[in-house]
Amino acid sequence: MACNVGGIERPVRIILGILLIGIGVFAALPPVGVGIALAMGTIALVTGALGFCPLWSLFGINTCSVGAGKKA
Repeated sequence: MACNVGGIERPVRIILGILLIGIGVFAALPPVGVGIALAMGTIALVTGALGFCPLWSLFGINTCSVGAGKKA
């Protein structure tokens, strides 16, 4: 997988993922809200940690620096 998530976007995704997972676990949300928060948090955390987003590949978006696009 080539890196397509980089720069400031990567740590923002990781922090957002942790926050959304925390909201899903600790907030008093209805079951649908818990599921949505956990799913979105997991997606954000995993894509930030891996540095690869399949949706960004689909749209041809790459926020990695020039030399970092080889392998993450």
